[in-house]
Amino acid sequence: MSRIEDIRAELLKEASAITTVAENLDQTELDKAFAYLSACKGKVVVCGIGKAGIIARKISATLASTGTSSIFLHAAEGNHGDLGMLAKEDVVLAISNSGNTHEILAIIPFIKFIGLPLISLTGNLDSQLAKASDAVLCTKVDAELEPLGMVPTASTTVALALGDALAIALLKEKNFSLTDFARFHPGGAIGKRLLLKVSDLMHSGSELPRVRTDTAMRDAILEMTSKKLGCTIVEDAQGEMRGIITDGDLRRQLQQKGDALLRHVAQDCMTPNPKHTRASELAVSALNIMEKFSITMLPVIDADRKAAGILHMHDLIRAGVV
Repeated sequence: MSRIEDIRAELLKEASAITTVAENLDQTELDKAFAYLSACKGKVVVCGIGKAGIIARKISATLASTGTSSIFLHAAEGNHGDLGMLAKEDVVLAISNSGNTHEILAIIPFIKFIGLPLISLTGNLDSQLAKASDAVLCTKVDAELEPLGMVPTASTTVALALGDALAIALLKEKNFSLTDFARFHPGGAIGKRLLLKVSDLMHSGSELPRVRTDTAMRDAILEMTSKKLGCTIVEDAQGEMRGIITDGDLRRQLQQKGDALLRHVAQDCMTPNPKHTRASELAVSALNIMEKFSITMLPVIDADRKAAGILHMHDLIRAGVV
């Protein structure tokens, strides 16, 4: 087999292992596990060691970012003081393919002593961990799926997939929204896309270039130059937005009118009824409008169609929305 065939075959093995476990999940045990997790008033403590510990850490991170308070407990460290992480209202989720991992078995008495529900993800239903658990989710994979029958690959993939599935089920149970998700990611691109509003980024007040429909083009150009946004809003006598003049409009008008441009007024040179947005809209929604219509600036209007601000593509780039 070629290397690409080896890799493809391994991916298919692991995909098959996930499918098999999904099809064979025990409904009663799954219901019990989910009931403990969804009713948890403390935190879900995900426990493991070795490669299973790495999977446990990732599952804990997924739970925490999707609305379920969670921490990772390294089983060996638990035996040397970290059991202090456990509190009365917690639920423990332990991961061990063999179900007989010494470090995990050593902390079970303390878990039982303080009366915490214990859920296990294990490939061995006859193991000591399985027998001590309040709910057991079987992650058994055929031995031949593991290289040399020893290196955990399919088994850790299955455990990770099952942990992710539980996290997503809890997310849906709690009606956890994209906005909720963004609150836990304020520094990342996801948070910026989902939390930043047009009002957070737009130029308004004294920064907003604006002229009347009857303003001479000479004065309109001075307004555009002084505000340094490459455009100006054009309003009627009542302050309602009628159009916009951009640098691109000026170039086109100059080609058409030549030196006569300065003898015209703003209404003659503006783009009427431009694309616009509202201050309360998400910044990413404004970005979508800009990208759809290939524009770099977007007027912001209020309920009375009066100009409230201007949003420039550069503002979105600087904020990390793009």
